[in-house]
Amino acid sequence: MADLVRSEVLHHDSHGDDAQDHTDQSILTRMARLRKNPINFAHELSLFVRGVDWRSYDNVVGQRVFYPGYTARLKSATMKSTILKKKIVDLTEARLRKEEDQYLLDPTSPMYAQEREKRRHEISSQLLDITDGMLDYMMCKMESKPYLRGAFYMVTQLLTRAYSAIHVSEAEVKRLREIATQAAKKKQSIIFLPRHTSHLDYVTLHLICYRLGLTLPVVVAGDNLNFPVVGNFLQSLGAMWIRRSFSDDQLYKTLVQAYIDTMLQQGFNLECFIEGTRSRTGKLLGPRFGILDFYLDSVLSGRTDDVYICPVSLQYDKVIEVDSYVSELLGKPKQKENLSDFLSSSSVLALNLGRIDCRFCEPWSLKGFLHQQQDRHDVSKPQHPFATSRDSDARVRLLRTLGYKVLSDINSVAVIMPTALVGTVLLTLRGRGVGKSELVRRVDWLCTRTRANRGKVADFHGMPTSYIVERALEVLGPKLVGTIDGLAEETYYAVDRFQLSFYRNMTIHLFISESLIAASLYTRVKQGGGSVHQSLKESELTEKVTFLSQLFRGEFIFPAGQGLQHNLEVAMEGLLREDVLQVSEDSDRIVGLSNAERKHGRENFDFYCFLIWPFIDAAWLGAVSLLAIVPPVDSTIKWIDMQKAQNMAQLAGRTLYHQGDLSYFEAVNKEALKNAFTRFQEEQIVIVAKSKDAKVGPTIQLAPDWMPARDPSTGDLQASGRLWDFIENISQFRREGKNRRDGAAVSTRVLRLAAKLNQELFDEAQTSLTEAAQPSGRDRRRRSKL
Repeated sequence: MADLVRSEVLHHDSHGDDAQDHTDQSILTRMARLRKNPINFAHELSLFVRGVDWRSYDNVVGQRVFYPGYTARLKSATMKSTILKKKIVDLTEARLRKEEDQYLLDPTSPMYAQEREKRRHEISSQLLDITDGMLDYMMCKMESKPYLRGAFYMVTQLLTRAYSAIHVSEAEVKRLREIATQAAKKKQSIIFLPRHTSHLDYVTLHLICYRLGLTLPVVVAGDNLNFPVVGNFLQSLGAMWIRRSFSDDQLYKTLVQAYIDTMLQQGFNLECFIEGTRSRTGKLLGPRFGILDFYLDSVLSGRTDDVYICPVSLQYDKVIEVDSYVSELLGKPKQKENLSDFLSSSSVLALNLGRIDCRFCEPWSLKGFLHQQQDRHDVSKPQHPFATSRDSDARVRLLRTLGYKVLSDINSVAVIMPTALVGTVLLTLRGRGVGKSELVRRVDWLCTRTRANRGKVADFHGMPTSYIVERALEVLGPKLVGTIDGLAEETYYAVDRFQLSFYRNMTIHLFISESLIAASLYTRVKQGGGSVHQSLKESELTEKVTFLSQLFRGEFIFPAGQGLQHNLEVAMEGLLREDVLQVSEDSDRIVGLSNAERKHGRENFDFYCFLIWPFIDAAWLGAVSLLAIVPPVDSTIKWIDMQKAQNMAQLAGRTLYHQGDLSYFEAVNKEALKNAFTRFQEEQIVIVAKSKDAKVGPTIQLAPDWMPARDPSTGDLQASGRLWDFIENISQFRREGKNRRDGAAVSTRVLRLAAKLNQELFDEAQTSLTEAAQPSGRDRRRRSKL
């Protein structure tokens, strides 16, 4: 850790230009408290009230915001949008045609023309009123600069009770300000696309933009956060509310597009979270394409000339909401946001949660990205190949490419925090606990490997690794990491492995390719014997890695740009250079563990295996749970509610874990199982049907060619067929356990549990179907009267 870049603290009373003096710095320091230091508290408050220096927020880089009339100006421009006016005309004409079909308007009437024109005016006026109301509810209302200064001061007071600092990179900030200056001159927007880990993400990025004198971005947020008091507060500081689902509301969708167009045309910055929701697992989620498609359409259509895309990584030493995340992942329903819960979670702000690190990827032109994609497809086409229907295959591929590029950029600038380093090491070591010196040694090794894979480690003023470890242990606290007294050396162990896995998952993107290689080789290593028996042909290794990478295609964000083969080659070179693996030079190219790795007890090889094993267990559990949705013999029910099937999978996972057939309790999490089911649907292992009724959830059944056979005499599921082979294929990569050495016994236990859950699931479905078919009490009373 000695080569970490040295950082300095930027205090609140310094000028904005001072932010360029150091390589890595904090833009947030502890603020004075009224009880502890009333004089400094009053001085700081006075600076904000008077708007001294950067606090005034007068000379911002970008378009002007926070002035009386801002909302009315944007609202007026949006209502004049060409696409919005056209949509209102189209909807009006569609309504008129419907009324004619229903004979509400009579074309044979002598007054038809006048009546039709009158109805057109009435319908158009009604649609305009509806649009005006929806827009007023939706749009941000940045009207008052004193309100902004007061809010900034209040939020900073709260935030500094929990976090010691927000660290940014001097070089990244300087680059961002330069591009923001260029964008302002061209009246172009910067779209900030941060990862979404916590509700504090909104606050953190706004604090940084305010402190650096950049135009605050308008935050695209779900209207589930628009609850009393807090909703108005956030809307006044830049939040715009959109529905979680647009359904088939054409007017609403066009209004969202018109409002976004208006902001982009006038050069206002925007911010949205590309994952769509907060990550409950600590790693990046797959991209959501909804809001991204609005930005894309604005540029593709030519309504906006260009915008800058700026991926952002926000990392926390400790995340406030992790406790609630664990509850949700274990199946507890997500609670609707409200003021009471908000204030309750804010009580956590009295704790020491370490610091926050924010990193900005170099902003890039969306139009430039589109030109690159056009050149890749067909440079000879005079018209842009993506300027077609939003539902076209070309547009869908373009959105996927754009979304995963943003996620890859976020990972490329992400900083690995001390808590993530310590959490990763604790969960990738064999044994009950680890001594202090060994923990420091392994964290030091992990820092080296992180940098070797082009990752970044949080900057701590060049302090030794022992200091970093102690600080991380202090932040994680005894609820996550325990210590044992009375031993010859300080010894630590993971108390809550499930919650600690959140921090481990913050590092896995750096080593995913190495982990897939290690897990593939492990299929031979766990068989034992000499080195010859624990090796694989390189072609066979590649085949196994390909299977795993396809299995986890929606689970991890793989390095972008060069494809699987390139990523595999780079990872293999690193493992050879690290002396974890060795490859024979003969024609067969045999891959195996190196002698040095064997001599050191496979510690580095095991590290990569431990990273991926919980996810392999989750994929295996998801596949095993499909056995429970196989219809019983002669059953009339074929479809099972998707949510009930996933709940049953969690129940199966908890059972298998406590019975010893599942190694990792982290595998029993809702997010991993949902990803597994999505993957099975993509591979057409299962068929999913969605109801037109939004209140009715999707249903699921196995595809016919994946349906396992049953014993003709007993009706029991048989350990054979395409699905069982798929389960066994995943199983070969799993960590060996005492209960899993006898494959036949495992098969028997798994099938027995699957049969039990299968019976319960279909009995419940039959009961629900019977109850739905019976008349209600009101119907029975009505029939008795008749």
